[in-house]
Amino acid sequence: MSRLNAIERRLAPFAIPNLTLYLVIGQTFVYLTSMLGLLDVRYLLFVPALVVHGEWWRIFSFVFVPPPAHWLFIAFALYLLYLFGSALEQAWGALRYNLFLFTGYLLTVAFAFVTPGALATNIFIGGAIFLAFAWMNPDFTMLVFFILPVKIKWMALIAWVGYAYTFFTGGLAAKLGVVAAVGNFLIFFGKEIWERVRHGRRQMVRQTRSAPRKRDAEIRLIHRCSVCGRSSDSNPELDFRYRSEGTAEVCYCGDHLPQVGTENQGAGV
Repeated sequence: MSRLNAIERRLAPFAIPNLTLYLVIGQTFVYLTSMLGLLDVRYLLFVPALVVHGEWWRIFSFVFVPPPAHWLFIAFALYLLYLFGSALEQAWGALRYNLFLFTGYLLTVAFAFVTPGALATNIFIGGAIFLAFAWMNPDFTMLVFFILPVKIKWMALIAWVGYAYTFFTGGLAAKLGVVAAVGNFLIFFGKEIWERVRHGRRQMVRQTRSAPRKRDAEIRLIHRCSVCGRSSDSNPELDFRYRSEGTAEVCYCGDHLPQVGTENQGAGV
């Protein structure tokens, strides 16, 4: 752990604070300039085959390309990107958050060269940010369509199902994009997930072992004399009876029952 801390201290000066803000500003700039006809987004998209042929800027510029959608959806997506990314940076610190983003970026770029003719996007990088935020803040509530409150852990579950569907039904490029996003998530959270699974398993084992004892204790009803305190557990040879006194049923052992009389006695044990 001390070695890791030493490495983090050495890399800390190179961390870029507010990195999510720069991504949001870059995507907003690209969208506005393309909408005004000042920029052709096609020259920014990441196609590994074109990078190999000299269009090297594509390997960097694709992270600033917004999703191809209506401007309202893009604005909402950029808002969520800033919300989730800023929360992760605040929780982790700039260095660790930078490493998380750069790991997702490198995995996306590396897997993209497996299918050099296919288009690679930054969607799965943003997806990893969402999964990380949902894992760390499962009870965070979002207003779907600004009306319906839904905890983000259920939205993350839908995202995982969508990733699984894409992996099993999509093409090779889509499969590799899913692997990049999930791989990035597991690099940073795999150990924590494994520890939770182990802890949950140990807890289940303890509960399973203690269940018969609890069940036996519940089945064995213990009668306790209200006068002397002896019980059917400590003195199984005694006879215990109950007497109605007002609204309560009071228990007496056989030695003290005559002292209070025997009228309205309950059933013997």
